[in-house]
Amino acid sequence: MFNKGQMAGLLKQAQAMQENLKKAQEELANIEVEGESGAGLVKVVMTAKHEVRRVTIDPSLLAEDKDMLEDLVAAAFNAGLRKASEVEQEKMGKLTGGMGGLGGLGGLKLPF
Repeated sequence: MFNKGQMAGLLKQAQAMQENLKKAQEELANIEVEGESGAGLVKVVMTAKHEVRRVTIDPSLLAEDKDMLEDLVAAAFNAGLRKASEVEQEKMGKLTGGMGGLGGLGGLKLPF
């Protein structure tokens, strides 16, 4: 099916893609996104790798209902997670060329 030269070329491409994916993962750890709720009264800053860096709560909320504040914090976290996932999908999609993830390389069957 494949000769040695073709196999070597495929392996080289796979190694290059693996290096590019590793580099992209490292870059995602440095990209920050912000989720907010309550018209900006609660903000969460996190990396595109879902590591929370900062939570900001407007002082006016501290005198409010505890349940409402907890809901706003949860909503801000969820908004941040959605943004982080979008950034991650966009960055990784560029590398994989829309192959639907790396599990199976978009349906490509390799002989090993």
